[in-house]
Parts: sequence; structure tokens; C-alpha cells
Amino acid sequence: MKTKKNIVLIGMPAVGKSTVGNLLAQNIGFEFLDSDDLIQSKEQKTLSQIIFEKGLDRFLQIEERHVAGIRCQNHVIATGGSVVYSQKAMGHLGEISRIIYLSIQLDMLLTRLSDIKSRGVAVRPGQKIVDLYKERTPLYDKYCDIKIDCRSMTAEQVVEQAVTSLY
Repeated sequence: MKTKKNIVLIGMPAVGKSTVGNLLAQNIGFEFLDSDDLIQSKEQKTLSQIIFEKGLDRFLQIEERHVAGIRCQNHVIATGGSVVYSQKAMGHLGEISRIIYLSIQLDMLLTRLSDIKSRGVAVRPGQKIVDLYKERTPLYDKYCDIKIDCRSMTAEQVVEQAVTSLY
């Protein structure tokens, strides 16, 4: 792989970052890290509990702190969909990783992501999935090194595309 020590996956919730991340890590002999799991472990709460108890803005600060604190090599890191709101976290990830944006079309996202509250999706009161999509997709485009359109691909095909793009 070209120079960077890790691979980071960004994209909307339910796009398959964790599934693809696990498979990609196995494929290339890296370890796998899910930043949502890291946050939940460090905070001893689910993402939805953190958002409910502390509010969205505080959750985003917590996410930024934990993601900006990631220090590892030879890892595939699946991030939460909201990580792109933090320039600090994304700057850090960009320094230590190649960033792959797993892109999905809105219609497919709407079928995959039905319950944003229980999933712990970082969403403002009254904000809909469509609003999130329109707000976040330009940020994913801004921060990615590689963009993969996952529309009609299986997780295995996405991994194959990622490996081809990286090496």
C-alpha cells in the first residue's frame, strides 16, 4: 500500500463500513477497529445512550476526542458516519490513513436505514435521513482519497474494489 499505515472507511450509516472493514482487514492481514465500538467501550454506554443523555453536540465532541486519539498501524478503521463533522478527527485520520468513502445512493440508504434513533445515528431533532444525506455526502467527498460506489456490490466486491484501488 502507498505510504499510509492504516485504511479508514467513511460513509453513511448502514452502508456496510463495519462489514467491509472486517473483510478487508482479513483480506490484507490488518487488524480491524470500529470507532463506534471504541467510543462505546471508553464511555461505557451505547451511542444512543450518549446522544440521549449528553446531547448531539457533546456526543460529537466525545467522538472527535476518541477518533483524534487513535494511534495504531496496520488497521482498517470503520468510523461512525458523523466523524466527518470534525476537521480535527478527519485531519488526524488523513495523516495516519488512506481514507475510502463507501458511497451509497439515497434510495438504497432509505431502505437500509429505517430506525436512526436505536442505531445511535448522530441526528439533530427533526432531521430526516434525506437531510443527513445532503449534509454529509459533500463532506465524505471532501475527505476521501478513494470513493467506491457500493450501489450494486456485495461486501466482498467492495473489498475487491478497495484492494484494487489501494495497491
